[in-house]
Amino acid sequence: MDLLRTSLAASTMLASSLLTTAALAQEAAPSAPPQPAAEDTAAPQGDIVVTGSRITASGFTAPTPTQVLSTEDLTKGAQPNVFTTIAQLPSLQGSTGASVGANGTSTGVQGLSTLSLRGLQPIRTLTLLDGQRVVGANVTGVADVSLFPQLLIKRVDVVTGGASASYGSDAVGGVVNFVTDTRFEGFRANAMSGISTYGDNANYTFQAAAGKAFMDDRLHVIVSGEYSHEDGIPSAGFGVGNSPDGDGPNGRDWMTAVGLINRGITDDGSPQYLYRNHVQSSLNSMYGLITSGPLAGTAFDRNGNPYQFQYGNECYNGSCVGGDLSGSVANGNSLMSEITRLNSYGRIGFDIDPDNEIYTTVNVARVRTSNTPNPGFAQFGNLTMQCSNPYVPASIQQACAENEITSFGYGVNNAMFDNIDVHTQREQYRFVAGAKGKFPVFGSDWRYDAYYEHGTEITNINVYNIALMPRYRAAIDAVAGPDGTITCASAAAVASGCSPLNIFGGSAPSAAAASYIEPAYGPYQHTRQTQDVASIAFNGEPFALPAGPVSIAFGGEYRHEFYRVTADPYGNGVNGATGSSYSEEYPADPLLDTNGGNWYAGNYRNGSGAYDVYEGFLEVNVPIFKSDALGSANLNAAGRGTHYSTSGTVWTWKVGGTWATPLDGITLRGVTSRDIRAPNLSELYAAPVTSNRTGTVDPFNNRVVTVLQTTTGNPNLTPEIARNTEVGIVLSQPEWLPGLSLSLDYFHIKIDDAIASLDAQTQINLCYGGVEFTCGSFDLSDPNAAYVTLQPFNFSSIMTDGFDIEASYQTDLEGLGLPGRLTLRGLATNTRNYITDTGLPGTIPHQLAGVNIEATATPKWKLLLSQDYSTDKFSVRFQERWFSAGVLSNEYVVCTSNCPVSTVNNPTIDYNHVPGAFYVDFSTSVQVTPEVEAYFKVDNLFNRDAENVPGNVTTPTLYDVIGRAFRVGMRANF
Repeated sequence: MDLLRTSLAASTMLASSLLTTAALAQEAAPSAPPQPAAEDTAAPQGDIVVTGSRITASGFTAPTPTQVLSTEDLTKGAQPNVFTTIAQLPSLQGSTGASVGANGTSTGVQGLSTLSLRGLQPIRTLTLLDGQRVVGANVTGVADVSLFPQLLIKRVDVVTGGASASYGSDAVGGVVNFVTDTRFEGFRANAMSGISTYGDNANYTFQAAAGKAFMDDRLHVIVSGEYSHEDGIPSAGFGVGNSPDGDGPNGRDWMTAVGLINRGITDDGSPQYLYRNHVQSSLNSMYGLITSGPLAGTAFDRNGNPYQFQYGNECYNGSCVGGDLSGSVANGNSLMSEITRLNSYGRIGFDIDPDNEIYTTVNVARVRTSNTPNPGFAQFGNLTMQCSNPYVPASIQQACAENEITSFGYGVNNAMFDNIDVHTQREQYRFVAGAKGKFPVFGSDWRYDAYYEHGTEITNINVYNIALMPRYRAAIDAVAGPDGTITCASAAAVASGCSPLNIFGGSAPSAAAASYIEPAYGPYQHTRQTQDVASIAFNGEPFALPAGPVSIAFGGEYRHEFYRVTADPYGNGVNGATGSSYSEEYPADPLLDTNGGNWYAGNYRNGSGAYDVYEGFLEVNVPIFKSDALGSANLNAAGRGTHYSTSGTVWTWKVGGTWATPLDGITLRGVTSRDIRAPNLSELYAAPVTSNRTGTVDPFNNRVVTVLQTTTGNPNLTPEIARNTEVGIVLSQPEWLPGLSLSLDYFHIKIDDAIASLDAQTQINLCYGGVEFTCGSFDLSDPNAAYVTLQPFNFSSIMTDGFDIEASYQTDLEGLGLPGRLTLRGLATNTRNYITDTGLPGTIPHQLAGVNIEATATPKWKLLLSQDYSTDKFSVRFQERWFSAGVLSNEYVVCTSNCPVSTVNNPTIDYNHVPGAFYVDFSTSVQVTPEVEAYFKVDNLFNRDAENVPGNVTTPTLYDVIGRAFRVGMRANF
């Protein structure tokens, strides 16, 4: 911690002092999209470092397609976090960010900036920094790119194909490699501030970097620091999205409470599911609702006065359309997490001689986020209240007597309590020591690259304003004493400090009741992860064939991954007698279950795990022919053996090649590979984590029950095996139109033994449909103690295929009598198929291509266009982002009448459409001086609204939830 404070304080002071006069200037080196390589200033002149391969050789072109973002692309994106600019690439689908996971308590992804290729989730995309692994930012092992030194990024290579043979596990969807400027000299700075058109998500970013050479250009020292803050978009509370025109935080009128109503009737000719706006629960209300018995439908206003609840219409299984919508919580979560980043980085390199360097890097960074997963802590009709409860209004007590009942079912949102707040902090400490260079062997130069990396990630999650449910149930079970004093009915509860709570109405709880139910110390999870990597690689050209030299690369790597998580005793449980002392913050309480699971949500558990990996690889590039008549062709092949301490040895390979045809500018390329993804620490060793109690349909009894979902690991998992194939054609710089580059690539990925788990509702539905495999994972018999256990298994498969299209054109405008340069660029991804198959009896494959509501939503088309006009004095850029319309599910059968029988695999529905979206961004910059540039950026220029989807407000991986956003800043480059 002292190191973090010292390093971050120093970086912040440096940035503050230097940014008073200047900000970062853009580099003027635009990328040519289809060309997958760029020169590395640290490598000998003429050698090309290609992320898609371990071969380093002059003129080498890898067969694996690679998309490149240059410094200019990143700076003109003008984002507080470069992650946002990168994630807009069409091939990247399902990436997380500040707007993803903001509706969760136990997901652990709040504010986590991770990249996902092909919609295969971040766990199947390998993210590297200068070709080196990075310690995971959570127990899934994914790297948080917001912790990288952003001002020093020279380019980002996105390898859109499998690369396990070259880089090892996780590179199933591809690789994203952040290449830094290891020879940077001078000073850069950037100061930026922004706000949305709705007056929220105010943000500001300060960055500075400096580099200098000493000792006759042999010693190179680079430092950088960064501070960035985004306010996020907070919860708007109860009833959001239920006005006639929709409403949301700070005037976002696009938010409408959309839901699917399950009629529970499958064979009457009408659709089973109804798509409706303004859907609300009929099992609770903002200040309380009697849900069963002769008094059902009696609700209570803020003052505790009973009234007849307005259910609306089309009521089925706990949901209605319209009616009293004031207590709806469906759209009440944060739209975007608040996020604050501190980042410091340093590199020292020393040239032993002109061809060899030793170096060390230090990266110390921190990210803090906060979000509200939902307002209150709703009870969906699962409470049983006694008529004799002294808080029950006299008129209701009288009605109880008249109807000869002593209790009734009850649901309430508990709006008298503050909203739940989840605070997450991630700290990363990463240290690398390495050497690279070349040496002569038998008349040819051999290059080497060796490094050792140690990374530590410390994550703390703290949840505030959340209830201990055993205490809550004790507090609402109130009785009147002999003297008329209201107290808790349980003597044991009274002895432990219970103070009664009135949940009939919106009266604020007493300080004693509030602190008893929601203690100051809520759920917490402390995670420590470490990663140790030792790697060495060699490559050279041992001999030549008539068509050119043969290149060989080989090397080995050792990796150790470890994690330990510690949770609070109320969530995790304790060993020992009930009366034993837990701690000063979490004292023993006889009401609480010593096995844990006492919180409304955020019931984290202790856990730990580790594994070791030993790897060796060999790659070879063989020139096949080279002539004026035939052009030139090369064959590229690689193999890797990997031994996991958890699951044994597995082999990966790739075979590919390129043919630069004699036709002007045309190259053909293709590659096929066997890739793997090993189960991560979370999948293997995750201790049971209990998440939100959620309303779930019980088809066995045709009712809605509130279930406790528990996710746990599986130490018996084995690696996923993938087959990845890509073939394409490239047109680059033809003589008839210099400056033009085009590429078209077909991709096909098939993953077997994919690690997956089923969601709670699916497990229940499959069991109801006769799939016994899922029946032992839940118990719905007691509505007050219903639970579902979620666990990963190697039972699934994934297949996706489609096309990547890329085009760029650059030209000077002198021929038109205009100064400057015009750059046009377009990238598109067409996903033809994305099919998942559990392989379980009674199930069918699911086609997810065109489904726009999942966390890994994969529209059939995504497009990114840009038009840039730049001179020495100013620049103007427009950018367009578009994705195609989709559906809720490709398995739905759409009908309004004469519907076939609705089944688990093909349910009927009356509406199945999710609109696409088109966004326009604008940016401009002006050179104030040769070193200082002012810039202005508008994202979502026309304020295109996001779209609502059932159950999740919107799909933040696709839609822009912020709206029109303005940013202004200054950059300097000295």
